[in-house]
Amino acid sequence: MSSKSTEPKSSDHGFNSILARFEPVIGLEVHCQLKTESKLFCGCKTTFGALANQNTCPLCLGLPGVLPVLNHEAVEYAIRMALAVGATIRERSVFARKQYFYPDLPKGYQLTQYDLPYCENGSLQLDSGRRIHIQRIHMEEDAGKNIHGDNASYVDLNRAGIPLLEIVSAPELSGPAEAAEYLKKLRAIARYLDISDGNLEEGSFRCDANVSLRPVGSQTLGTRTEIKNLNSFRNVEKAITYEILRQADILESGGQVRQVTLQFDAAIGRTIVMRSKEDSPDYRYFPDPDLGVLLIDAARVQNVRANIRELPEEKVQRFQAAFSIPEADARQLTEEKELAEFFEDVVQRVDGAVAPKIVANWMLSEYLREFNAREWRFDQPFVSSERFARLLKLLGEGTISGRIAKTVFEEMAATGADPDGIIAAKGLVQINDSAAIKAVVDQVIAAHPEQVAQYLSGKQKVYGFLVGQVMKISAGRFNPNLLNECLKEALHGKS
Repeated sequence: MSSKSTEPKSSDHGFNSILARFEPVIGLEVHCQLKTESKLFCGCKTTFGALANQNTCPLCLGLPGVLPVLNHEAVEYAIRMALAVGATIRERSVFARKQYFYPDLPKGYQLTQYDLPYCENGSLQLDSGRRIHIQRIHMEEDAGKNIHGDNASYVDLNRAGIPLLEIVSAPELSGPAEAAEYLKKLRAIARYLDISDGNLEEGSFRCDANVSLRPVGSQTLGTRTEIKNLNSFRNVEKAITYEILRQADILESGGQVRQVTLQFDAAIGRTIVMRSKEDSPDYRYFPDPDLGVLLIDAARVQNVRANIRELPEEKVQRFQAAFSIPEADARQLTEEKELAEFFEDVVQRVDGAVAPKIVANWMLSEYLREFNAREWRFDQPFVSSERFARLLKLLGEGTISGRIAKTVFEEMAATGADPDGIIAAKGLVQINDSAAIKAVVDQVIAAHPEQVAQYLSGKQKVYGFLVGQVMKISAGRFNPNLLNECLKEALHGKS
């Protein structure tokens, strides 16, 4: 089938008005690449970025006469994910051959699990409290990668055979934003479990989205389309939004949605038809004769369970209780495992000089702003947790004011210097001398009699102006608490 753009016919449909008439039904099939050292059925390396076809062997290349051997570590990782989402682990599961022809699949089939996956019936809770059911998780090997040039196409089989978990949600997601949230939470779980790096750009965490529409109030599912290989949260939202618009146009014009497989072109923001959608019979599944039954006994499951680390939802609850921070802050701090670890390290190093809430505020504002703008990494932080904690400790001890602390942090972010050195070099130590502060307060009051009269007549907003004038003269170095005491005392003396 020739590919073509599937642009909606009309652009005057507001998305919200479409949702008033049609209910989207969305399911995600997430492919989570496991970060084992070797592939699922052979000893080849799984390192990303190797020379093309360097990490291959006769098994990866699909040569005759080779036998697969299951990776023990990959099974351990699979059990971790099943336990994290509360799924039921099957004691006996089977690998099957999924038959189809594609250039990056040299055997002509993919080793996967079909009617007997290793686990079923899990769930994941969204921030709204709504629980999305996970129908099944199964193990499978990844395919290779096609690389298309101007005059030729090439096949790189380094990725062929890397272990994957395919995590299949029930068709219960109700919109693009909810689908992206589900995906983010699933990725966070995989990273907290330390079974995947979750790198979307490198393709180690990606998903296919199944999308259908039905009239509001109907219980009958519409014809679904599948959008393949979405590898960013933003593209998941954009692709699903576009597909909802496209299907709504078709249905409202009296047409029928075809069951097709699509790809999303992020550059133009549209889905493109790849092929008609296959169903299970098209793949001619049958148990692989070279692999025995996978046995996962209760003792093995219990051993894995005992070694599972704290998961994101548990960390959210602990952060709220231990650090007295709002749920929204706790959720944002725990979205990434490294961010949560950095926060806890800073809190420990501050040692009570400032409250954990202050640390959280600085982390979610000043630190993350610089982190994102400068594309820092937590494994190589330009401003370490030790130096960041030292800055906050100086703030808590009254050595510097909040305004000075922000100035110092900007310098730290730009140069990597330590806060003590910056403060000493620029003479930024906070002034706690009441006499010096009172002298400047008197100067400001004398210079602004009109604003003083307004304040004394009840216009409280003018007070901020007067504070600003004092801070301007002092270059922000006055102790804010002492400044307020001196200014209010001087103003009340005028009343």
